[in-house]
This record gives sequence, structure tokens and C-alpha cells, in this order.
Amino acid sequence: MAFGVGLPALEARMRERLGRECLYVPSCRLGLYVALRHWCRPGGRVLMSPVNDDVIFFVVLAAGLRPVQAPLDPRDGSLDTAAVPASVWRGLSAVLTTNLYGNPDPAPELRARCDALGIPLLEDAAHAIGSRVGGRPVGAYGDASVFSLSKHTAAKTGGFLAVADPALRGALAEARDDLLVPSRLSSELAYALRPYAEAGVRGLRLVRAARAVMRLLGMEEREEIRMPLRAGELKQAVPQAPALGPFHSWVRVDMHDYRIAPGPARHRRTARLLYRLDDRLAAHLAGTERLVASPWGVRRPEAGPTQPLFRVPLLVEDRDAAIAALARHRITTGYLYDPPLDDYASELFTDLSPSPEPARWFARHALPADPLDADRIIAVLQESRARPAEIPSAFGVAGPTGG
Repeated sequence: MAFGVGLPALEARMRERLGRECLYVPSCRLGLYVALRHWCRPGGRVLMSPVNDDVIFFVVLAAGLRPVQAPLDPRDGSLDTAAVPASVWRGLSAVLTTNLYGNPDPAPELRARCDALGIPLLEDAAHAIGSRVGGRPVGAYGDASVFSLSKHTAAKTGGFLAVADPALRGALAEARDDLLVPSRLSSELAYALRPYAEAGVRGLRLVRAARAVMRLLGMEEREEIRMPLRAGELKQAVPQAPALGPFHSWVRVDMHDYRIAPGPARHRRTARLLYRLDDRLAAHLAGTERLVASPWGVRRPEAGPTQPLFRVPLLVEDRDAAIAALARHRITTGYLYDPPLDDYASELFTDLSPSPEPARWFARHALPADPLDADRIIAVLQESRARPAEIPSAFGVAGPTGG
């Protein structure tokens, strides 16, 4: 099943940005599945972040792999490589970064460790299409990296699988195509109508109606932060891996068309938004700088320059109260990942983090703030007298938050 003629131009655009061969995929999650299947043998163990979308957890399981939850830096949720025991490193088959909200994981160090161990480094750059680390773009360190066009570009569809070795393009494209299902008229129509439906109900300030529209379009179906684990069903699915079919009901959550070959409507809108990406990133950077400088922001000096984050994780003492205050001003908070995956899934389905408390603390206090709405968010938090969360001294990092 071949993609349309408009996609080579999209791939070329991303190739220029990243300096790597790029293959268009209908979704970041499908691209990650293709990468995991290519680079990792079933039964292997993959180090990953416990503060991450649960869909990614199920993609790892679907690839026939055992997730291993990593320790995190409580300031921004990045991987804390120094806290990973030597025994854990020795048992790994791969490392999967998250670059949570666009904050880069320590890719240069992880690249060196993976090279020493002889295992692949895979970068999930869904939140980090404009971020850099060590003087290079996020996604330029791994054997493979995946990007989402649903985030910074707001295309609501599509992504890229980028690879260090361009000779692998043919095999990866074949693996991608084998997983695709044909585009449906109903899916294309829903995609074309979605921006107008959302804009209409939000323009009328009908927040509940907006969320109902998203659920109708298959783009939001969570009642809680985490989807139900359904442990009994999951225990039956795990032995059937590697295969997407047994895990489809988990992997499809919030994006039912994650395997659908794109039609002309998706091509056109994706191309238009991708060509505006630099302007969008500039706006994200400006908002990120304001949010990081606020009393609830954290700036890690060793992390280098401010990045154009997809969301800025403000650290708030009473996060739920802050979310409620924002909701009263019709500001919706999304991209919460609480509790961490090891608490969510238990040792039945994952190796537990050797140092879980920083991740638990971060997941409980992180308030993902949209940098495009920075001024309003800061005003609401000030008005509601939201208190910054103080990082516990036991974690061994800088104490109070704030710019």
C-alpha cells in the first residue's frame, strides 16, 4: 500500500530539519512500533520513562518487550541516568527516551552508554520536534527516532520515523505498509471537519461540548488521567506479542486512525502546518521563557538554553486545585501522566523503577502549561495564589522552584 505523491515533500522537509532519512508514518505510535520491532528482539527489556503516555507503554508491550522504568529528575521529568544501577544497564536490550514536554533527555550520555553496551537508542521525540541537546536536534542521536505532527504543528495526524542509516528506509517502509489499513471516507471526513467543530464549540465557550465532539471523533476517551489497565485482558494479550492486534484496544485510545493510510485532506493540511512550524516554535519559545521565569517554573542550568517546549511542566503544590482554577477560566489542562507507569501497571507488566519517588513527586506536582497561553495561565495561578512545590531535599537537586 503506497502513500500519496505529496508525502515525499513532507519527508524532504523533515530531512532538511533533522539531517536524517525520514519516513512518514500515520502516527508516532505506529512509527515507534515499527522501530521497536526492527531493532529489538521479542523478550528484550527496554528502559523508558515512567512519566509517559500509557499508550507508549502498550506499544512497548505489543512489540513483545518488557518495559523497565527509569529513575527521573524531579525538576523536569528527564531520565536520570546516574540513578540507573549497573545491574539494570546490563540487562537492557534498548533505551527509549521520552523528552517529556520537549525537555531533552541526556541523549549524548545515553548514546555513549548504548554504544558501550551494544544496544540501540530509540528517541521518542513526539513532544520535542524543536528541541536541541548537545548542539544537535533531539532525534539526531538514536538509531531511530519518532516525531509527532499532532503536537507542535497541531496537524492532529501523522509523524515521522527518522533513522541514522538511510539504507534501512526500504525495509522500514515495507514494515510500515504491512501494518496500514486503507483510508476510509468517514475517517477523512471526520478529520476534515474536526478543526471547524472544535473551533465552533470553543468559540461559543462550550467546553463540555468541545470535549464531547473530541470523544465523538475518537480523539479523547479517558475519564481519568490513565486509561483502565484491564489487567485480566492484558495478561491474555502479552503472550501473543509481538503483534498489534491483541493490543489494539489500548494502542488506539485517543487516536483511532493511528494505522490509517492518509488521504488527500490529511496531506494538504499536514503540509500547510509543517511549513509554518518555525513560526509556531518561535511562539512556543516565547511562552516557555515566560512560564519558566514564573514562580512555578524550573530552569536547570546544565540543560542549556530554553527550548520551545510543547508544554511547560510548572511545579505546583496543589496541582488539582490549580487545574480547577484554570478550568474556571476555560483553560483546559492536558498531557498529565499520573501515576507513574510502574505504579499504574505494577510488576506484573513492568520492571519497577529502582528509585521511584522522584517520578511520583513530579507526576503529582507537574502542571503541563501550554506556552501559547502563558500569560493567561500565569495570571490565573497568581489570582488563585497557587503555591510553588518545593522539591524535597532528599532528591539531591536544587530546592525551591521558580525562575
